[in-house]
Amino acid sequence: MVLGVSVDAVRSHDKFAKKHKLPFALVSDEAKALVTAYGVWGEKRFMGRAYQGTHRVTFLIAPDGRIARIWPKVRPEEHAPEVLAAIDGLIPR
Repeated sequence: MVLGVSVDAVRSHDKFAKKHKLPFALVSDEAKALVTAYGVWGEKRFMGRAYQGTHRVTFLIAPDGRIARIWPKVRPEEHAPEVLAAIDGLIPR
């Protein structure tokens, strides 16, 4: 199962998912419970300005519930093949 999580509102997620035809669910974490628990909420910088935000990180969670792999810096354009290869290595076919 693939889930995307951000602190944006549900309405924003719905619009984004439709626009980009996403084949997975987006989870709204407006209370920041998940992003805080996974340690991905924190200081970010853009053009010299510091602000609080969600870092783009991927967690691969194994069927037994443990975190099997973490990608701390994700570039969405190139990331899917890496994750799919890791899943293939995790789950025998």
